[in-house]
Amino acid sequence: MTDSRIPADLPDHIRHYIDGAFVDSTDGDTFDVLDPVTNQTYTTAAAGKKADIELAVAAAKRAFDEGPWPRMLPRERSRVLHKIADIVESRDARLAELESYDSGLPITQALGQARRAAENFRFFADLIVAQSDDAFKVPGKQMNYVNRKPIGVAGLITPWNTPFMLESWKLGPALATGNTVVLKPAEFTPLSASLWAGIFEEAGLPKGVFNLVNGLGEDAGDALVKHPDVPLISFTGESRTGQIIFGNAAPFLKGLSMELGGKSPAVVFADADLEAAVDATIFGVFSLNGERCTAGSRIIVERSIYDEFVERYAAQAKRVTVGYPHDPATEVGALVHPEHYDKVMSYVEIGKTEGRLVAGGGRPEGFDEGNFVAPTVFADVSPDARIFQEEIFGPVVAITPFDSDEEALALANNTKYGLAAYIWTNDLTRAHNFAQSVEAGMVWLNSNNVRDLRTPFGGVKASGLGHEGGYRSIDFYTDQQSVHITLGGAHNPTFGKQDPHEPTDLDDPDPR
Repeated sequence: MTDSRIPADLPDHIRHYIDGAFVDSTDGDTFDVLDPVTNQTYTTAAAGKKADIELAVAAAKRAFDEGPWPRMLPRERSRVLHKIADIVESRDARLAELESYDSGLPITQALGQARRAAENFRFFADLIVAQSDDAFKVPGKQMNYVNRKPIGVAGLITPWNTPFMLESWKLGPALATGNTVVLKPAEFTPLSASLWAGIFEEAGLPKGVFNLVNGLGEDAGDALVKHPDVPLISFTGESRTGQIIFGNAAPFLKGLSMELGGKSPAVVFADADLEAAVDATIFGVFSLNGERCTAGSRIIVERSIYDEFVERYAAQAKRVTVGYPHDPATEVGALVHPEHYDKVMSYVEIGKTEGRLVAGGGRPEGFDEGNFVAPTVFADVSPDARIFQEEIFGPVVAITPFDSDEEALALANNTKYGLAAYIWTNDLTRAHNFAQSVEAGMVWLNSNNVRDLRTPFGGVKASGLGHEGGYRSIDFYTDQQSVHITLGGAHNPTFGKQDPHEPTDLDDPDPR
């Protein structure tokens, strides 16, 4: 009997894609890829090492140095990116099916991520044509303008939560600006990444512009970061891995963009719309299985509404539907991998010693195998508790009370992370002042995690280095070259032409 949750035509083996061809690792090594519902191996993937990265980088460098892509007009590249978006959009159901099966994401949420991937390409296809660069005039004296130039081979290292969408978030601007790329997707979720090659070929991307090497971070990822012909690294993942990348890239003075971990606060004041705040904070930590960097996993609630909030929150968390990823009714699916499941469950056990368990706390009923965790809520959590301070990256939330605005701000900032923050209050002055004082790269006021692609995405403190999104992505993936031309006579202070006994009249060298 056919298992209805298994997609048709799954590959027996996932290969690298280098210089326009699918290839195995030079040493023939592979690794197993697991289905998160059963933790059984459903395919294998080529395990890339330094030799495979060298082949991929050589192909990308050759395409950059000799190929047409960096030399095409923005409009020409834009047309290719729009074709990519069209193809992704037309195959969203298949992409979502594979993504859901590979990662454990609920199918409805995986479908949203596939559509967002198409929108990422469409956005940068438009932006690269519409962008304007600086020009400055000094009337009658000088004209100054800025050229943007692609930099070279961009190394893109992506995570296993919403992998296809996050790959598009890096691939879109890297390609739009004329760079070539080597993508190293997360080893837990290589399936959807393997589809990019066919999509790009169909859209007309020249050979060698896109290259993909699967493998472990310590092998393929490390070799990519250390390769001297890769001037740019964009990485999304854990903060500790980011620190290692930072150190390994330093000798080469590479451009780095790193979106790292988070332990984002959701602060709920007594004057907030309580129903909206509960709905948003439930979604904010349990969507995407809790495996999201911007999850509002620390909820800080004003004491006068604290008991009511905890009661309503716990009751709603218990009603969140845990189910198989392929079921459209599922709201929380299976965590990505048994290693990650064990980590999350270890935090659940720690939480039982650090807070009051009001929902969840283990496996959901009826799921005896696979990486299923019941939505778990701890109340009365101390600010120094591990579940309040450390990123769990699963469907687990810590709630704690506060008595004053000052205490709320102190609690919100009391972590090494600084990615996102969510503020719920109907006091407009408080909302804006709190937003400016909270240590977070992104703040949502009375709003869920809804992003405008034009805005900067990134964090502060241990949550990242640099920003991408909109023009910030264009900035990262291009060199900006200032060009100056005189409009009058050349303004040259004169050295060495006069009698040494005559006084020298030097003009101010700055014509402004």
